[in-house]
Amino acid sequence: MFYQPKDGHGLPHNPFNAIVTPRPIGWISSRGENGFDNLAPYSFFNAVAYVPPQVMFASTSSKADRDFGKDSTANIRETGVFCVNIVEYAAKDVMNITSSGFAAEEDEFEKAGIEKTGCEMIACSRVANAPAALECRLTQIVDLEGEGNHLVLGEVVGVHMRDDCLIDGIFDVTRFQPLTRLGYRDYSVIREVFSLVRPDD
Repeated sequence: MFYQPKDGHGLPHNPFNAIVTPRPIGWISSRGENGFDNLAPYSFFNAVAYVPPQVMFASTSSKADRDFGKDSTANIRETGVFCVNIVEYAAKDVMNITSSGFAAEEDEFEKAGIEKTGCEMIACSRVANAPAALECRLTQIVDLEGEGNHLVLGEVVGVHMRDDCLIDGIFDVTRFQPLTRLGYRDYSVIREVFSLVRPDD
């Protein structure tokens, strides 16, 4: 099968997200100038550079009660900071609650019963028991093709790692089993890892 996205795929559901998988989930916490905290998952998320460490996430629609994208993008544009919380399998249900379209002034931490704590380097809350959290300062927001599509890039200025996930100096993802996003309404979980040595190593 071949199709051009501009012409449609002719399938019951769009296969694009099922092709580009698995995707890590950036559970983005932010705070607006009004002091309201926000927490929302984004599956268009990844690390993009080592030195300095940088991450990105993309928001792909808008909210009626915001003049710029969703709550996360609006908050980050106002304050210039955000935190990426890593999602473990055990948090799948509360993460899913935070994907709801709550009003801008509603706190997803409270709605989902998630304990929050303050960040060290930025004025933002983070998920208290997350396996890891990356405190970020905004470097740029890029408007993408299509209505409501925004790419947010940030430099990581602080890193939290849960102690039980550090084994002999290695951050062991099997200790918390990262949740990943697939296509449609599907998710997956990482429970096994293996290593490959590059030919020139």
